[in-house]
Amino acid sequence: MRLDGVRVLDLSRLLPGPYATQLLADAGAEIIKIEDTGGGDYARLMPPYTDDGTGAIFDAVNRGKRSVALDLKDERGREAFLELAETADVVFEQFRPGVVDRLGVDYEAVREVNPDVVYCSLSGFGQTGPDADRVGHDLNYVGMAGLLDMTRSDRDSPPQIPGYPIGDMAGGLFAAFSIVGALLSRELGNTGGEYVDVAMTDVVTSFSQPLAYEALTGDQPAPDEAPLIGGFPWYDVYETADGRYVTLAALEPKFWRTFCEAVDRPDLVDKHMTGDAAEREALRAELAEIFAEKTRDEWEAELGDVEAMVAPVRTLAESLDGERAAARELLDRATGAPRVGFPAQSSEAGTADGPAPGHGEHTEAVLSAVGYDETTLASLRDDGVVQ
Repeated sequence: MRLDGVRVLDLSRLLPGPYATQLLADAGAEIIKIEDTGGGDYARLMPPYTDDGTGAIFDAVNRGKRSVALDLKDERGREAFLELAETADVVFEQFRPGVVDRLGVDYEAVREVNPDVVYCSLSGFGQTGPDADRVGHDLNYVGMAGLLDMTRSDRDSPPQIPGYPIGDMAGGLFAAFSIVGALLSRELGNTGGEYVDVAMTDVVTSFSQPLAYEALTGDQPAPDEAPLIGGFPWYDVYETADGRYVTLAALEPKFWRTFCEAVDRPDLVDKHMTGDAAEREALRAELAEIFAEKTRDEWEAELGDVEAMVAPVRTLAESLDGERAAARELLDRATGAPRVGFPAQSSEAGTADGPAPGHGEHTEAVLSAVGYDETTLASLRDDGVVQ
């Protein structure tokens, strides 16, 4: 995965868009982050903070990018942006629908100067449809996508907010995938430039594949009855003797048999995949008693190397500091504060070189490269059009 030579103009801020372009940067793409001349990306000032006072979220998803501060509401700022767009492979934005049109940096405006550009818009609800103008954040997206309703432990329990911002991260991931797909399509000669509209709510909704058929045919089970989210006692979470938890995911008969033999309960083998509700609940109670006999780490020591589909529920800190993350080289500690790096390994890996940029740190260098001389830059600086 080497995206060296791919230039992306990134108008996004906060988390979803910058996560998308961080993935591209980690694969070697050049990311030019276009920020306003005021405070720039809001995430710069959002707690928690790294040791140098930078917002940790900003630092995590802006490594190796270059920052150009432009006032796009000023005609000269818009002209500077379009000058840069002529040299770009990708323009990526995350404003509410209609904002780029008002600023004059929409797909049609960019396509006039760069017909082969891949232009991606990431938003909560998409550029079309009844909710296009609706405001929202991650919690709104997962709520409207049906995911939040499926986090209940039973019909009478309230929905639980997921531990990660799934809509934001999924939207960013899918935007990155769509951009790379559009670039490949262009390079293969199948298309020229292309406009891509990604809605975070749509992406989360697409995660519903295991449940969508039943929902569409009017037979959707309750959250605690759906097979993969609580309906099966052999696919569930159990508390251990020390108040911690383990997961059991023995869906296949061979793994269930191995588990039963490992815990010296061969009498439970034939209970697998029972359709009787009372039998299932009785089995769940037996499994709860079994797992309550030992601590989480004792179960890991006993079953971690056995093909029984049992694994510990770790805290995030345990996961990040553990042997597995180290072996997979998942953490990037090379520059600045530590962060989670690119989540795949490749024999041809690119890299995001350098720390997160200062606000407007590269404005002069980037604009000089497209023909702006020092006199013009000084005038734009004096007028607040660039920073």
